Amino acid sequence: MSGVFHTLTVELTTGTKAAARDISGECESFLREHGANNGLLNVFVPHATAGLAIIETGAGSDTDLLAAIDHLLPRDDRWRHSHGSPGHGRDHVLPGFVAPYATVPVVSGALTLGTWQSIVLIDTNVDNPRRQVRLTFLGA
Repeated sequence: MSGVFHTLTVELTTGTKAAARDISGECESFLREHGANNGLLNVFVPHATAGLAIIETGAGSDTDLLAAIDHLLPRDDRWRHSHGSPGHGRDHVLPGFVAPYATVPVVSGALTLGTWQSIVLIDTNVDNPRRQVRLTFLGA
């Protein structure tokens, strides 16, 4: 059995405050550009301080997720990992709660996300606004 494998690294800027950035459009463009048909799209963030979530955006869920992270992982001096801005250690704990990867089925060239779902980059690291996201399609 032979398959198709395509990969691309996308460069993003998230800014100087915690961000929930919808990257579904970048994922869809990647699939179109490579003529992806049926298979799996893997999205991976090669950073120790960012993650990916599949959530609803635009109705407050993205802001709610960032607020929940702030509540669960406060930006204060409790963290052993203490370089960078105050509370930066919590950014290094984030990927334990918001995984740095997501895999989504692709059918007939389209992401099979639910009606309100988006692929969202979660970045709480205010010290590093430049991010990479690796998109990999495996399929037919």
